Amino acid sequence: MQAGQRARNVFVVLWVAVTALKAIVAARLPLFVDEAFYWQEGRHLAAAYSDLPGLTAWMTRLGVELAGHHAFGVRLPFLVMGAALPWMVARLSMRWFGARFGWQAGSLTVLMPLSATLGILAVPDVPMAFAAVLCLDAGARLLRGVDAGSALMLASGLLLGALSHYRFIGVIGVGFIALLLLPEGRRTLRDARVWMALTVGIIAWLPLLAWNLDNQDAGLKFQLVERHPWAFQISGLWFLAIQPLLVTPLLCLAMWQAGAAGIRPAPGGQQRVQWRYFALVGGVSTLAIFLLGFFTDVERISFHWPLPGYFALLAAVPLILGRWPRIWRRLAWAMALAGLVLAFGYYLVAASPALREQLAGNKYYPRNFAGWQPLADAVREELAAMPEDTRLLAGSFKVGAELGFLRADASIPVLPHPLNDKHGRTAQLALWKLIDEGRRSVPQLLVLAPGDQRYRDLLERYHQVCALVGPLPPPRVVSTDHGYQRFLLFRLPAGRQEGACTTPAMAWIDAPLPGAAAHGVVDVKGWAFKDGIGLDAVEVLVDGKAVARADYGADYDVTAFWKISTDPNHPRVGFSARLDADALPPGRHWLGLRLHGADGSVEDWWEQPLDVPER
Repeated sequence: MQAGQRARNVFVVLWVAVTALKAIVAARLPLFVDEAFYWQEGRHLAAAYSDLPGLTAWMTRLGVELAGHHAFGVRLPFLVMGAALPWMVARLSMRWFGARFGWQAGSLTVLMPLSATLGILAVPDVPMAFAAVLCLDAGARLLRGVDAGSALMLASGLLLGALSHYRFIGVIGVGFIALLLLPEGRRTLRDARVWMALTVGIIAWLPLLAWNLDNQDAGLKFQLVERHPWAFQISGLWFLAIQPLLVTPLLCLAMWQAGAAGIRPAPGGQQRVQWRYFALVGGVSTLAIFLLGFFTDVERISFHWPLPGYFALLAAVPLILGRWPRIWRRLAWAMALAGLVLAFGYYLVAASPALREQLAGNKYYPRNFAGWQPLADAVREELAAMPEDTRLLAGSFKVGAELGFLRADASIPVLPHPLNDKHGRTAQLALWKLIDEGRRSVPQLLVLAPGDQRYRDLLERYHQVCALVGPLPPPRVVSTDHGYQRFLLFRLPAGRQEGACTTPAMAWIDAPLPGAAAHGVVDVKGWAFKDGIGLDAVEVLVDGKAVARADYGADYDVTAFWKISTDPNHPRVGFSARLDADALPPGRHWLGLRLHGADGSVEDWWEQPLDVPER
């Protein structure tokens, strides 16, 4: 009893501390682009949507109605669900393995980075995980004996899961397989009350099925066909490598041992059937997802997919840790705590403009969290200077959703964009009549995010925009974190203007390389061009200030790569300048360009780090 009480006290302290920290982060962290789109869906209430069933959108709407129009309000229902999950896992484990092991399972759920951060973001994985644990608990109870309460719990979990995500079909399938592999499970499946619960779960999919029938199966095609290559990719190994880091290595090992021990018959047959059930659910689901990782989408975030299976294994992990030597047990707990600190550290960096700026140029830079408020401020200023009937036009669903949230306007039209298709949002935007093909009778303020596509595709995207709206006037550049989040604002007059495609400028610095150590006089070289109109001048910036005017117009033929470029200066688009690094104080500086177009435009390019060593 004393051991159980100590374990409970540890759990409560950890849960209170982590839940409070999650609430603080959720209140400070800007909305991720997907969250903003779920908020937008919540302002257009429907039974189902192109990318998801309805529950996520409904929860964002509920949070805003209860707590107000801000990031914390959007995330509030998800925070509550995320906070409930450790208690659910603790009670589940406690029922079959005792109080001490149950509270320890709850503590591990609080600490494991994947589950510890669940609820900070308003994403469908939160209700899906909640539903998966409900179904897991119900299945374990049903193996002991079918009763109305367990069947009702199963029905509730299946209902929530069907309303949360397409991927919940996999959770259902794994649970069904686990029951079929157990004699007690096969007996359970013969009970009419279980089939009544399953019927509720089947009916819950009808809104999503109806949406797909009405929209040429757009959601199913995206989730099952268009999103995934369904061809072997060796890069799937990264999925396997990252999992031990996200759940911490020793805890990952303990989960696999818990799965193996549960599936392997115990001496004397004393092992609980529930442990075998947890092992089958966790083992089958994680193994299936690991194998699918070689064939499915590797471009978007998928590291959280095994989480429902991990919850099943966590229920039995304290029994495994209890068999380890004390030093390894302590190391496993210490690693889990360190993983928690690192996971929260990333979110805290993303929530802090000063800290986030330090990641500029790093592959871990949280671009989808950055720059939205400065953009909204610039949009407000531009609209105030334009005619009253000016309409806002976004270049992609990301810009439309984020600006929509910050402006409390869920109906900002967007241009056709490959990103809308890639994320399964085109069909939904079309249903809302928010796809704008560029025809206009009133002035528009167009907002583009150049970082929404790979740099090699950027010029082609600019030409696509020209084909939709006409030549682009000089833009206002809104730059955050040294240009690693960058937006372009264009004042489009009423009525389409005809003429050659004029695009924003393009540039590249060949020397010095990013992060290079600068000694003495540094040669700055590269190329720059602006389709349709050309450039008049290029200035070199250090820390945002012009320090040199480059010699522009040297021979530098880039048309072999930029085949569609129409800059009249080709091939004379090279520039060079000399920078006295000794005149700069030691430390990190930021080297950039200011591009002057022949149409009077002035565009600051993104910056790259330049290190001046101590002298």
